[in-house]
Amino acid sequence: MTTPVPPVNGQVIGLAHYASRAALERVLARSGTTFNRSVALRAVSDNGGTVERARLEGRLTGALKIEEAAARRTVDEMTALKLLEETPSGQVSLTEGGRELFESIRTAGNEIAARLYADIPAKDLATAGRVLTLVTERADAELADSGAGRP
Repeated sequence: MTTPVPPVNGQVIGLAHYASRAALERVLARSGTTFNRSVALRAVSDNGGTVERARLEGRLTGALKIEEAAARRTVDEMTALKLLEETPSGQVSLTEGGRELFESIRTAGNEIAARLYADIPAKDLATAGRVLTLVTERADAELADSGAGRP
């Protein structure tokens, strides 16, 4: 007897997210960091190791759906922990410690992903990626909407 496949909806997507995030959270706990900091490390790394602080905070609020104050606190924590250093021009850069932490998180995350996505056909992964990107874009548009006439 096979397990029935549920229809794709927010609950199914959420359960997959929480399960894979829990696996990553183990890595983060061992390294003494948080999910928000790991997202910030990736954002700075993706921009060549230096980014405007305001842009980083904007990326955190947009990607994590957190308040601006929470994004500022995350960046402040990271500078206090010497993972980022702030320049006089308002940019933040990865420190050597920040680079090393990011690389260890990325390596472990890639290993987890390899196990989770093993044996799933590339065509299925590409389709899932397109669908989830579209759902994210629509949800972001919904959040940006003024909500007139909506609860």
